[in-house]
Amino acid sequence: MKKYQFTPQAAGDLFEIWTFIARDNPDAADRVEEAIFRACDLLSGSPLAGSVRKDLTPLPLRFWVVHPYSKYVIVYDPEKKPLRIIRVLHGARDLSSVLM
Repeated sequence: MKKYQFTPQAAGDLFEIWTFIARDNPDAADRVEEAIFRACDLLSGSPLAGSVRKDLTPLPLRFWVVHPYSKYVIVYDPEKKPLRIIRVLHGARDLSSVLM
C-alpha cells in the first residue's frame, strides 16, 4: 500500500513548481521535488507532525514546511489512509483563498 497519495490539485502544484524552477535550473527543480517527496514520506509515518491552521481553513488539515526549502508548504489530511496530500503551495500565496 502507498504511504501517501497526491490529489490531482497537489500533483498539478508539484508539476507547476518543478516547471517554474526548471526554467532556470533543472537540477534545483529536482532537489526541491525530492525534498517534497522526503517530507511526504516523513509525514506518512508521523501524520500529526504538521501544524493545524484554523486561521487558514476550518477543515481538519495540517501544514508542513518543506525543509530546507521553507517557501513551500505541504497541506495534507492526516486522517486519510494513505495520507492524502491536498496541495503543495508556495507560502507567499494567499493560502486561505486557495484552500476554499
